[in-house]
Amino acid sequence: MTDAPARVLVVEDTPTQAELARIFLTGMGHEVRLAPAAGPALALARVWRPDAILLDIELPDFNGFELFKQIRAEGIDSEVIVITADGSHRALKEAMRLGAWDYIVKPYNKLALATPLGQALKKRGLERQLARVEEEARPSDRFQGFIGASPAMGAVYQIIRSVAASKASVFITGESGTGKELAAEAVHKSSPRAGREFVALNCGAIPRDLLESEVFGHVRGAFTGASADRVGAAKLADGGTLFLDEIGEMPLEMQVKLLRFVQTGTFSPVGSSRIERVDVRFVCATNRDPMLEVQAGRFREDLYYRLYVVPIELPPLRERGGDVLAIANHFLAQFAKEEKRKFRGFAPDAEAALVAYNWPGNVRQLQNVVRNVVVLHRDGDWVDASMLPPPVVRLGTGAAAPPPLPPYVPPPPRPVAEDLAPVPAWEPPAPIAVAVAERTWVPPPPPPPVPTYVPAPFVPAPLASPPVSAPLPPRAPAVPEQTEIVPLAVMERRLILAALRRTNSDVPRAAALLEINPSTVYRKLQMWRAEGLGETD
Repeated sequence: MTDAPARVLVVEDTPTQAELARIFLTGMGHEVRLAPAAGPALALARVWRPDAILLDIELPDFNGFELFKQIRAEGIDSEVIVITADGSHRALKEAMRLGAWDYIVKPYNKLALATPLGQALKKRGLERQLARVEEEARPSDRFQGFIGASPAMGAVYQIIRSVAASKASVFITGESGTGKELAAEAVHKSSPRAGREFVALNCGAIPRDLLESEVFGHVRGAFTGASADRVGAAKLADGGTLFLDEIGEMPLEMQVKLLRFVQTGTFSPVGSSRIERVDVRFVCATNRDPMLEVQAGRFREDLYYRLYVVPIELPPLRERGGDVLAIANHFLAQFAKEEKRKFRGFAPDAEAALVAYNWPGNVRQLQNVVRNVVVLHRDGDWVDASMLPPPVVRLGTGAAAPPPLPPYVPPPPRPVAEDLAPVPAWEPPAPIAVAVAERTWVPPPPPPPVPTYVPAPFVPAPLASPPVSAPLPPRAPAVPEQTEIVPLAVMERRLILAALRRTNSDVPRAAALLEINPSTVYRKLQMWRAEGLGETD
């Protein structure tokens, strides 16, 4: 008998033998799954990740030993106990050669099954404890894939160790490229769920129409193109960890369904009314400020408080001090081995440039820079500053920066040529003498006087009597205009709906009439639908 329940996969094509094994194992407290052939067994082992596999050798589709080889080739580390009716030395030797823990010869009783299974599961538990002890005993600059011993990262390691054993949801924030998915994997690997599945889902990379299917799965015929049943991430992560990356990109209508899943642990695949229950640990990540997203109406407040239980904020690379060189040397050794180069490290000028650079792209940018150096340079044992990309060198160490421009000195005035005489000052020309014949000048007679204008006397014409008309009605006193005062949100909704009616629900045209962005109209419509408001006033 074992101390703790485990997952056991029974691969047996004889129904009576399979049912007998299920009864024995269920009585021991284990969770049991049955597979009648090698193909279904392999598919189940990939998803379910059992602790132990009871493997029959004679299967209808292909030999059990071939299934054993495929399981090991795919990295499924379940303990395998071979069940066979052939107790020959050849079959048992082949089973031990492939790495089976033990074998059982049919027919067998409960004790014959419980003894080797209990030993295999006990050995598996000891191996996991040893791995955790070795992980804790490693140097402090390495932790679950992280590299660095800065105080900022030490605080992150401590939070991960403290929260790992809990089932509480973890919310990871940080700039792009700081290693949020690596932190989520560290939480999973440090937890008791390390032997189960870690399923990562990028909410920003999946079309919103397919996101629900990716999370919850679907049944055949649920929508166009659903030609077969599909298991979603929630089912795949049963017993393990579900990592929702870029959760701030999730639409509001999907957030409602995720909230119910987080609260109850139950869900229904798309197109099905069947309720399924799973045991999932939630880890989320975003490069935005989640509280600002809540205040802006893009993230539900109730879902925020369900997921934002234990926050982990990853520091940017520029705040990690000497971690930059440790990470750079790790990438250099890795890429030099892949590209068959002989680089041993960074020269002092290159180290100074790496430490001084700001690294806006964080660890992802540093990884890109080191790979660029290794790929483009073949000779030499040390990476110097001349091999680094220009932005890193120019903005890093000052020694490699281009010299400053000299101060501007205006040119001297252009000298005047000696052979050019100065231009004299301008003088009016001398009058020209003209010979005029002697004659007496007689002035012309004056023009005749213009008669003075005298206007005729004004005699007014007799006025005609005005036509008799009905008197105008008295003017009504002015009435002040009455304007309906409503909340701004109500008036905004009326205007958007009026624009949609005028454009026959053409959102881009309606947005153009309102002089706003079409995404604003889409977001408002989604928000109103989530609040239960219709598309009428």
